[in-house]
Amino acid sequence: MQSRQGPQVASEDRHHFEPISVRISAAVKLTGIGRSTLYELIKAGELETVKVGRSTFIRYASLKRLFEKS
Repeated sequence: MQSRQGPQVASEDRHHFEPISVRISAAVKLTGIGRSTLYELIKAGELETVKVGRSTFIRYASLKRLFEKS
């Protein structure tokens, strides 16, 4: 039976959101790639970044694409 809110969705599906971007430190933890290697990939144009003030963010989609290429 469906509730008024629509079909039931598994709890894990409801709470899974991909970030738009991550900080360099988070990208290091997520990927296991070293900080300096990430900066080299950024310089080579392999990773898309966004600057907000003094902070650099890596677009999450570009991190995923990096591993899909491998």
